[in-house]
Amino acid sequence: MSRILVTIITGFLGSGKTTLLNRILDDPQMSDAAVIVNEFGEIGLDYDLVERSDEAIVQLANGCLCCTVKSDLIDTFRDLHLLRRSGTVPKFDRVIIETTGIADPVPVMQIILTNPLVSEIYALDGIVTTVDAVNGATSLDRFAESVKQVAVADRIILTKGDLVRAPEGVAPIMARLRQINPAAEIIDKARTRIAPAELF
Repeated sequence: MSRILVTIITGFLGSGKTTLLNRILDDPQMSDAAVIVNEFGEIGLDYDLVERSDEAIVQLANGCLCCTVKSDLIDTFRDLHLLRRSGTVPKFDRVIIETTGIADPVPVMQIILTNPLVSEIYALDGIVTTVDAVNGATSLDRFAESVKQVAVADRIILTKGDLVRAPEGVAPIMARLRQINPAAEIIDKARTRIAPAELF
């Protein structure tokens, strides 16, 4: 049995995770995804798109599933798998986890990579980190979590680059991101159009 791929979306407060996740949920190519979030309110779900809802899971009209972390992430992974296997929810082939803005993504990675119950069914596909071009340098200076979010990323989405008024533009923050994580692909969202499905 092939394992279900898991992508973690992380990024500091106000960096654009919510906007990115909403774009992913709107993309028809992502209809086979289940999304794990901390609170539905954080992603601003468009309830006109909701087809079915109970206390733990919301199914959108495009097929996406959204659920909250009830007690812990391991239980959430298990519950999703059991619901998928029983046919209670539509089959999904990918899981997207949105962390909170102040979260360290490393414990989430460790659960996927090392917990035997989780790693038998799920496989880490990658980490996408959003960074605010206007306030990102300040976040990196002041919060260790922000540095960790960048350091573990496979892809970094630089947001709000069009709002930078300095003559040098986004070059300083791009250089800082490359210094922290030289291996990550960095995408300047203001200058590069990318379909949500291309992030995976």
